[in-house]
Amino acid sequence: MPDSAPLRDIVATQMKEAMKGGDKVRVGALRLIMAALKEREIEGRGAGKIVTRADELALLTKMVKSRQESASIYAEAGRKELAEQENAEIKVISEFLPKQMDEAAVIAAAKAAIASTGAASIKDMGRVVNALKEAHAGQMDFAKASAIVKGLLTG
Repeated sequence: MPDSAPLRDIVATQMKEAMKGGDKVRVGALRLIMAALKEREIEGRGAGKIVTRADELALLTKMVKSRQESASIYAEAGRKELAEQENAEIKVISEFLPKQMDEAAVIAAAKAAIASTGAASIKDMGRVVNALKEAHAGQMDFAKASAIVKGLLTG
């Protein structure tokens, strides 16, 4: 995905292609992405804030997480068709996210962020996690990354 093109434009182009191809599941997922991006843009305008690529990636990551939770709830409840729909949406949304970092890469990034921020104690954890979010938006699960940072700062 070229970083220069606005994400909304990329999604709109792919949505047109999916419509021509008659892929209803993909069209539905792309419409959800478009609606979420548009909503985020409107919220940002109201606050006088420009929506960055990092904001968009954070939004997509949140959408994936929400669908993962829903899919597991549906699967546990025996609603296989609904779980499959959520998983299909996850697959489409994930196409717009950068490749996820593995645990070793997250640990290395956390160590680098600790060094670059000069963090010395658990009190500096927020600064370190913010540095990770700026440098690696959409590339890692920040709940897990926070736990790793906490471990590195306390241990």
